[in-house]
Order: sequence, then C-alpha cells, then structure tokens
Amino acid sequence: MSLSDDELVRYARHIVLPQVGGAGQVKLKAARIAVIGAGGIGSAAIPALAGAGIGALTIVDDDLVDITNLQRQTIFRSDNVGRGKAELAANFATALNPHVEAHAFVERIEAGNATELLADHDLVLDGSDNFATRLSVGDACVALGIPLVSAAAIQFHGQVGLFRGRPCYRCFVGDAFDAEDCDNCSELGVLGALTGTVGNFAALLAIRAIASIGDDAAGKLFLFDGVKLEWRTMNLPADPSCPSCGG
Repeated sequence: MSLSDDELVRYARHIVLPQVGGAGQVKLKAARIAVIGAGGIGSAAIPALAGAGIGALTIVDDDLVDITNLQRQTIFRSDNVGRGKAELAANFATALNPHVEAHAFVERIEAGNATELLADHDLVLDGSDNFATRLSVGDACVALGIPLVSAAAIQFHGQVGLFRGRPCYRCFVGDAFDAEDCDNCSELGVLGALTGTVGNFAALLAIRAIASIGDDAAGKLFLFDGVKLEWRTMNLPADPSCPSCGG
C-alpha cells in the first residue's frame, strides 16, 4: 500500500513528524477501525480518525438524532433531527476525507452480534452509553484479539482506557450490567466540550496504537476532571478470575 500524491499533501503535517512519517501514515491508511456509538464521544472521534487518514471506518449506532444531542454531538445539524446517526456520521467522514471508506451499521451491538460485527477490524473505539453494550464489545474484542479503546463522559468527568487482552474491560468494571443508559446524561447532565475532549483523546490513543507511536498505553486508565482541569493515570490490574480474559 502506498500514498497518492493527494494523500502526501493532505497528510503532510503527519508525515513530517518523525514519530509518524510515511510508514506510519501508510499504517493508518491500512487500518480498519470500528466506532461504537456516534454520540458525543463518537462525534469527536470520527472526524479525528477520518482526518488522520484511517482507511476504513465502521460506525455502529441504531439511534436517531435528537435536538438535545446537538449541544455536544457536533457532526450533526438542526435539520438532521430525526435521522439516523450512523449514516449521517459515515457521510460526514467521507465528505471530510474522500480517501476514507465509511460504513454505517444501523443496529444495536450486543452479545449475539458483536463478534460478527467487529471481526476483521484492527481496533475498536467504543463510545457507547451503557454497560450492556460496553461489556459485549469488550468480550468480543478479547475473543477476537482486537485492541479496544473505551471512552466515557458524564457531567465534568471523562475516562479513556486502552485494553489489549489482559486486563480487559470486564476486569475494570466487573460484572456491572445495565440494559439502558448507565450514564443517564438526561438526569445528570454532561458538558458538551467534555465529550469532545474525551472523544479526541480516545482517537489519539487509537492513532498511537495503530501507528506504533510512543509507549504502549494498554492497561492504563486516563481520568479527566473538567472542573479541576486535571488528568490522572491509573494502572488497571488483571482479574485472574475474569470470565472474559482470565483463562
């Protein structure tokens, strides 16, 4: 795989970086990333990934745009209310970068279909809003051997982690399970700019992992406090009895 003349110009600010270069940009072009959720986090991660030149994006979301989403889901517009998020997000990605293939899956990902939907991807970025989906995605990533970037945001707090085998997402949250929204943004609220911060940071972790930039961040959880404006990092231990990755 090589870069066209247009791509060499488009990605010039990447290629000049010694940590990326032409070889790293080719890795990004060859990558297939599945983005779970085109909400607040996905609305920041999808433009970052498409702009970076990720070759193929699969966007999974069965939700419709609601007017309350527009405060933080900035890839949508007022006249998009009532339309499907996944297809709109895929169209946004290809309009931003015609070198990117973006495919929309308008369905809810769950234990029964997660492995099939996520197979053949190089990385999964999960910005979904409930534990049921996150655990299904995490378990499927372990089974398929695919790195997972998991991101969440509520009120002024965000968390992002990269999971590669052990520890896995289930090691982190245990057997927490919720059929609907676990974050409950409608009651607790969330600052729109916070979801952008978290989504872009999640995209950064994904790009670093694909292009082999810096030290491997797997097994670390990055926590952001938007009131104190502080990041902190914690190492996640593997659960030896984890039913997903514990053997």
